[in-house]
Amino acid sequence: MQLRYSFRLYPTTPQRTALARAFGCARVVFNDAVRAREYARKAGTAFPGAGELSKKLITQAKRTVERSWLGEVSAVVLQQSLRDAETAYRNFFASLKGTRKGPKLGPPRLKSRKDNRQAIRFTANARWSLDHSGRLYLPKIGAVKVKWSRTLPATPSSVTVIKDVAGRYFASFVIDTDPAADAARMPDTESTVGVDLGLSHFAVLSTGEKIDSPRFLRRAEKKVKKAQKELSRKQKGSKNRDKARLKVAHAQVADARREFHHQLSTKLISENQGIAVEDLAVKALARTRLAKSVHDAGWAQFISMLAYKAQRYGRTLVRTGRFTPTSQTCSTCGAMDGPKALSVREWTCSACRTVHDRDHNAALNIKAAAGLAASACGAPVRPGAIPAQREETGSHGLPTGNRAA
Repeated sequence: MQLRYSFRLYPTTPQRTALARAFGCARVVFNDAVRAREYARKAGTAFPGAGELSKKLITQAKRTVERSWLGEVSAVVLQQSLRDAETAYRNFFASLKGTRKGPKLGPPRLKSRKDNRQAIRFTANARWSLDHSGRLYLPKIGAVKVKWSRTLPATPSSVTVIKDVAGRYFASFVIDTDPAADAARMPDTESTVGVDLGLSHFAVLSTGEKIDSPRFLRRAEKKVKKAQKELSRKQKGSKNRDKARLKVAHAQVADARREFHHQLSTKLISENQGIAVEDLAVKALARTRLAKSVHDAGWAQFISMLAYKAQRYGRTLVRTGRFTPTSQTCSTCGAMDGPKALSVREWTCSACRTVHDRDHNAALNIKAAAGLAASACGAPVRPGAIPAQREETGSHGLPTGNRAA
């Protein structure tokens, strides 16, 4: 399977200018492709193909006065931007026909230079390389300093340069993993576990272990509020406002949450052959008074990490139905004791008089509902693993009701 390895980049001032130019050129080509498709739709003519768009929007456009500056960046960056537009339209039409799984997608929208995230992609034919000093050489940009946190396990097939909301630069390499090496890294085990996700505790395992919720956003709330007040006082369009905006960006909070999710998901995958989680309606929960706490927990991101790691290492991830009464059923005798308020954290079964911790009992029921309780040898109890979801380039989702985010 393919994975991405991201590393921090530290471009010089001229390199930042060159990257900004590349971001802008890729954005213009993408927008030109969307406009060409839109003009064809309004005129009732056939949509122009990829080859026609490449010839008109890149090759011929470079020869005009208005678009001559497209020649200042790598042609591969522009071609990949056209591919992104084609992919966005393909996903949109598949969504209309109902052949695409997941939420309904709207048509591709125009990109803005004020977007929080800017990205360009270099494939192998762009002749990018890693030099002997560990720098990343990018055509028409130069050798950019990379902060290597680990070694690449294989030769990358492409690299995407990303500028995030906090103004930081990253290089994201696409790597094809070795199944044999992955199997050796995570040998089979006989353990299985049920996981109940919550807010008071981030996760309670069927083994009885409780993982506290770090509440990254809650802890940083006072600092963020101060930064937002400072931003509101800055003059629009000024450099001081740009500096204040970077302080408001929740990059540190998001990074800390992502690191916590990675560590916990890796721990669960390495220790258990089968993992059961509840299919939570995160989008619906995010509309309640608990919205801030739900977003702070980041359950969807955590489950996505479990999914792709289970697929990579040959583990089994099972999602139980969200309407399964895991908190109302006694895990000892199976008796239904009816719904309970969230304030009830411990209850006694009316049938067998067993005293239950609400979250631990739910984790046991989630494991049993997934069929993992009967697995004595650690063999997969459900075929395959659920692949992680990825964002669609240039498309925006349409409201689809109470679906899990």
